[in-house]
Amino acid sequence: MAAEYDEVPLNAIRAFVTIAREGSVTRAANALGTTQSSVSRYLAVLQGYLGTDLVERRGRRSELTEFGRVFVNTVAEPLETICFTARRMRRRNRPDANRLVVRTSLSTFASSLLIPNLQAFSAEVGGVTVDVISSLSPPASSDDFDILITRDLSVIEPADSWEIHNEALVCVGAPNHVAGKTLSIARSLPILNITSRPDILPTWLRAMNLTAKDIKSGARYDHNYLALPAVMTGKCLLVAPEIIVSDLVRAGALHVIPGSRAPSGMQYRAYAVDRSGNPEIARAFCRWVARLCKKTAVRIPR
Repeated sequence: MAAEYDEVPLNAIRAFVTIAREGSVTRAANALGTTQSSVSRYLAVLQGYLGTDLVERRGRRSELTEFGRVFVNTVAEPLETICFTARRMRRRNRPDANRLVVRTSLSTFASSLLIPNLQAFSAEVGGVTVDVISSLSPPASSDDFDILITRDLSVIEPADSWEIHNEALVCVGAPNHVAGKTLSIARSLPILNITSRPDILPTWLRAMNLTAKDIKSGARYDHNYLALPAVMTGKCLLVAPEIIVSDLVRAGALHVIPGSRAPSGMQYRAYAVDRSGNPEIARAFCRWVARLCKKTAVRIPR
């Protein structure tokens, strides 16, 4: 017979609530940042504790039993309140409370625009330290960050959001190679490929009424920040977000081919999560980033 006073398996309850929210053990494991086998073990522990099944398999999906639906509806909200409160209390009592953690999926945007201007923001708000981390993976509510700046991700927790930039693409090259040239130069100079943004070149080609056969394909780079030195010093072209090359264009290190500007349809957004230990400063940072983007963007003749 099971012991009457067994300890309540709180971690298993959290795993089950995540399964119910995500719809499968696999997605729950991804959301929790753990393995599928660990989540399955937690589920087995909780079902053993409660003495009944909570989940039944239906193809690739995990559907709740009637008992499972009743249980999750009862415990999900109190559990989220406990987790939310614990995170806020932990962050408020950190020795580095005068600090913001900014997470972004836009590595080149961070290196070319955001990071060089952080000192100005810090001075504006009284010396707050800003940490910047880069990740392409979807954020979880358990991750340690105050602000998310992204083009293609979203937060799954309460947060204020700002539209900070509507992305436009331009074709650039070294001035000594492209100055005075038209788009026809793309037939002779190779255009670099960015593997982390496979959407850029097809989107730009459609906007220019061109096809892949109309251009010369060049070397491949993981990120724009790796390709920028190559296009500044080599005999090649790069189609990139206007905002990340604007300072280089303004300084004369790159030249934009006239008529090459086209909207990508992508929008940069900033999210200030409610659980931040410095919510007012986090929101101030998002407003500051929006102003920075507006000030930095240069208008290039179409």
